[in-house]
Amino acid sequence: MSKKTKQQPNQRPHSAIMLDGPDRAPSRAMLYPTGFKSSDFFKPIIGVASTWSNVTPCNMHIDLLAQETERGTNKAGGKAIIFNTITISDGISMGTEGMKYSLVSREVIADSIETVVGCECMDGFVAIGGCDKNMPACVMAMARMNRPSVFVYGGTILPGCITGDSRKLDIVSVFEAVGAHANNKLNDKGLEQIESCAIPGPGSCGGMYTANTMASAIEAMGMSLPGSSAQAAVSPAKKKDSREAGAAVLNLLKLGIRPRDIMTKKAFENAITVVIALGGSTNAVLHLLAMASAAKVKLSIDDFTRIGKKVPVIADLKPSGKYLMSELVAIGGIQPMMKILLRAGLLHGDCITVTGKTIAQNLTSVKPYPKGQKIIQSLKKPIKKDSHLVVLYGNLAPEGAVAKITGKEGLSFTGIARPFDSEEKAMKAILAGRIKRGDVIVIRYEGPKGGPGMREMLGPTAAIMGAGLGNDVALITDGRFSGGTHGFVVGHITPEAYNGGPLAMVQNGDKITIDAKSRQLKLGISKAELKRRTQVWRKPKPNYTTGVLAKYAHLTTSASQGAVTDANLNLC
Repeated sequence: MSKKTKQQPNQRPHSAIMLDGPDRAPSRAMLYPTGFKSSDFFKPIIGVASTWSNVTPCNMHIDLLAQETERGTNKAGGKAIIFNTITISDGISMGTEGMKYSLVSREVIADSIETVVGCECMDGFVAIGGCDKNMPACVMAMARMNRPSVFVYGGTILPGCITGDSRKLDIVSVFEAVGAHANNKLNDKGLEQIESCAIPGPGSCGGMYTANTMASAIEAMGMSLPGSSAQAAVSPAKKKDSREAGAAVLNLLKLGIRPRDIMTKKAFENAITVVIALGGSTNAVLHLLAMASAAKVKLSIDDFTRIGKKVPVIADLKPSGKYLMSELVAIGGIQPMMKILLRAGLLHGDCITVTGKTIAQNLTSVKPYPKGQKIIQSLKKPIKKDSHLVVLYGNLAPEGAVAKITGKEGLSFTGIARPFDSEEKAMKAILAGRIKRGDVIVIRYEGPKGGPGMREMLGPTAAIMGAGLGNDVALITDGRFSGGTHGFVVGHITPEAYNGGPLAMVQNGDKITIDAKSRQLKLGISKAELKRRTQVWRKPKPNYTTGVLAKYAHLTTSASQGAVTDANLNLC
């Protein structure tokens, strides 16, 4: 008897349907003018989803990275097709009505990538993202389509500087300068100097803000090549990462490995572990829940609590720490840290990745950090012994809320409520000096449905810091926070105010307590009084009744479920 050999997976499971046979001649004819040769019709078709645009510096270079991916794909034996999707800029639209489109864009981007890959019968794809929402959107599309795919991070920006000034500037420096300027701590010339120098070129915001947080989470999950999350946007390493991604997709096709083989519950736990160790953005909670929903993995906000009890914060990175992502890149990125976590039993080493190897195998040859570096602390002397991402419950958040507590702010805060029914109203009060020590700023009707779109509150939190009130004022909201936010803040409060959540019932002068130890968010009124206020409350009219914001408000789940639009369809 002859020895049986393992059957190789079909490497053209989708493009063959579109391109093979005499009856598909029209399809082939349409592709000749785009650059196809007759031999290309027998190769796997690999899409390259580019989020390039001149809307933001985060993505202004991604067209060049997409071309590198095209070269790498074609050299490895595939046929690449580059296509584009939209992107928006949080940093530019922050604090305006335009910011309501930010989280919505995540769904639009995921939908658009799914649409092109599905319609054009691509066998696999590479997605290149470089800003907060397009990154999780790329991975959501990968999970939905479940075709071999690799994510490439566009890379971090280099720090800005002012001549004669040793400070390393970034976008948060500008937001905090606005608060300092409003409180007469910075003159017009000083503000202009900072704003003109803070963003020196291409790349995502330079601290452990949402973009770098999500890039690290995606790498830890195994959906990008090792090292992808910690490379400068303009660097030979990032070009190489882009080229190798196309070849990696072809390898995944040969091995028969698809995204949902990689995006398991254990992989999401690895992502959460790395986010905590890095002191990452609260947005990671929202986006990982959304990505898990797309991958059909059961993940809840309580998983963050469970994992957070045993994983410490060990990275001294901005916004609450000292260092920028570019400085972490210089000492080796997140791979040595992942090896530390693996050896301590905090990572699942058996998870498969886009290399076709496991996490443990990928980390085998990784060298330790150089001696004397101060960015990554030891597990024995962490910055915080447990997670900075604290999920709170209580009579103000019956379905949960997410706090960012580094420990530097303390572990509890009790103050007097100052409620505002929009971000703009709160911002005016802060800049006018009407917020005092001991206040708890309440910003409501900014949730997924109420905003709609769950705006980020970097403007108010940065203004508080700039005013010198960072240790004396708290801010809670049913909106969310930028990864650049620091201070005593609680977001993602559910149920949101627009749905009649307790946040809508808060009145000026009420006592509010945030307690990270007991994981409680409490409104200091009786059950009877809360019930009375709820009975007389009336839902406000929607801010939008047509267009993409109205559609999002109609379809979205709550923040505690990832604020996604394809989970409430109730299809027969």
